[in-house]
Amino acid sequence: MTARFIVTGTDTGIGKTVFAAGLAGLLDGFYWKPVQSGLDEETDSEVVARLSGLPSGRVLPEVYRLKTPLSPHRSAEIDGVAIEAAKLSLSELPGPLIIEGAGGLMVPLNRQTRFIDIFREWQLPVILCARTGLGTINHTLLSVEALRVRSIPLLGIAFIGDEMADTQRTIAEMGNVRMLGRLPRLDPLTPEVLSAAMQAAFKIADFMEIRA
Repeated sequence: MTARFIVTGTDTGIGKTVFAAGLAGLLDGFYWKPVQSGLDEETDSEVVARLSGLPSGRVLPEVYRLKTPLSPHRSAEIDGVAIEAAKLSLSELPGPLIIEGAGGLMVPLNRQTRFIDIFREWQLPVILCARTGLGTINHTLLSVEALRVRSIPLLGIAFIGDEMADTQRTIAEMGNVRMLGRLPRLDPLTPEVLSAAMQAAFKIADFMEIRA
């Protein structure tokens, strides 16, 4: 069975979609965003298709495409859609699969189910994306604790942003979690620049040790 990973974040807007695009390209795999909220601007799947360098067909279609850029539970209610967790089923693919959640772990899919509940059911290794700026220690350690208390496997932390060596070390040590690497903010953000940054900051072997 090929490797499958969940990419989630400590918050929204921290850059996890760019990281997911870079990781999908680095591993020459597939990408899947099960639930997309907000269709007026470029969607996460479209960002990944543009930045990952993956061939056509490697970005899988979303199960739910919701119009309003809100939490999925509310966006679905506005659209008159009922999100059913059972429909978010995993398929076997001939290569690594990167699955991206929405926002943080506690984001609700509906009034009963949060993303972390789905992650607990899937039992796939989680890559937790964390920004490096002020406040990240609290947000990241809370997210690590939430995963651990539910026995969800945590592969490690992918930091995003400027180098903050002490902050990154503090999170790794106090959370007893591995630092996978740090993706800096990229300007310009192009497929070539992203690919080079991922190759410089992350090791493919770290993502291939766990197969699920």
